[in-house]
Amino acid sequence: MEQSRIDRINELAHIAKQRELTPEELAERAELRREYIDAVKASLTANLDNTYIMDEKGNKRPLKKK
Repeated sequence: MEQSRIDRINELAHIAKQRELTPEELAERAELRREYIDAVKASLTANLDNTYIMDEKGNKRPLKKK
């Protein structure tokens, strides 16, 4: 996710503390938050996909999905 979009999320959060957001701002904030959450989930999934467990014999095996 681009830093400018994260900055916009923070800007909207700051505005929300000062006054009530307009419907357009609420929709934008919801969209940006969803995009941010999806990016974090994708990053975590990629990290876990590249994680291996080593057994007692020294064999590497990938994590299993549940």
